[in-house]
Amino acid sequence: MTNTMSQNVTIKKAVIPAAGLGTRFLPATKNVPKEMLTIVDAPIILYVVEEAIEAGIEDIVLVAGRGKHSIEDFFDSSFELEAKLEKDNQLHLLERVLNIRKNANIISIRQKQALGLGHAVLCSQPIIGDQPFAVLLGDEISMRKGPNENTTRVLVNQFKNSGSSTVSVLKIADADVSKYGIAELENIQGQLYKVQSLIEKPKPEQTKSRWALTGRYAFENKIFDLLKSAKAGHNGEIQLTDSMNVLAQSKPMFAHEFVGQRFDAGDKLGYMKANIEFALCNEELASEFKKYLKQLAQKF
Repeated sequence: MTNTMSQNVTIKKAVIPAAGLGTRFLPATKNVPKEMLTIVDAPIILYVVEEAIEAGIEDIVLVAGRGKHSIEDFFDSSFELEAKLEKDNQLHLLERVLNIRKNANIISIRQKQALGLGHAVLCSQPIIGDQPFAVLLGDEISMRKGPNENTTRVLVNQFKNSGSSTVSVLKIADADVSKYGIAELENIQGQLYKVQSLIEKPKPEQTKSRWALTGRYAFENKIFDLLKSAKAGHNGEIQLTDSMNVLAQSKPMFAHEFVGQRFDAGDKLGYMKANIEFALCNEELASEFKKYLKQLAQKF
C-alpha cells in the first residue's frame, strides 16, 4: 500500500486557504478577515502558520480573497514599529511574527472567485508546482495534549513513510455529520486507517461513518489534476472532498486519528471555546482568569 516513487519525499510546502467571507461573524468580519480575529493575543492565522512551521514547512501559500490584505500585512515587515520596539528594548513583543519570517516564506495568491475550497487549493498550483504539499484550513486551530502531537507533522511524516496522501480525522456525533466532509475508513493499526470513500456534508442516514475531516491534509500532487476536472458539487462549489474521493479510489489514501483539542474558530461557539482554553494556558492570564471563571460559574 505504498507509492515507492514518492516514498521518502518530505513535504516542505503548505497551502492555507483564507478566502472565505466569514459570514458567521458578521458584522465583525465586514472589514476584518475572520482569520485575523484574535485568540487571546494573536490572530487565528498565526496559530495555523506556526503549526505548519513546526511541521517542517518552509513555503506557505496563503490563498486569500478580496479584502484580505490585512493578512498579508500582518506577516510583512513593519519598519517603524519594529524600529521603535527595538529602541525601547521590547522587540520580544513581536517575537512570534519575527520567528515566522526567519523560518518560512509567506507567499500570497488571490482566489479571484469564491468557487469553493477545492478551487482555493487549485489556485495555489502555480506556486506549489509539481511538489507534494500540506493543506491547513485557516480557521481550524488545535491545542495539543503532548509536545509532539502536531497534527500536520503527523501527516507529513506518514506521507514520507507511505508516499500516499494522508488526512486527519476525528470521531463526531450524529448531529454534526452534515457539517463536515466524512470519511469511510478501514482500520490498519492503532490510529492509522485506510480511506475507502469520502462524501461532503452528508445527511446522517447517508453514511454509517462518523469520522470527520478536521481541516489538515497532506497531498500528493495528483490532486491538482483532479481538481482541474472537478465539477461543482455541494452548494455549487468545487469541493476538495470530491476530488479526494476520486483519488482514494485510484490509489491508497490514509487517515490518521486526530489527537488533542480542535477548535473551529470560524464558528462563534468554537471561537469562544478556543479563547477560554488558550487563556487558561497563558502564563500571564491563567491564574486570575481561573479565579474569574469560578466566580462566574457561581452565578449560574
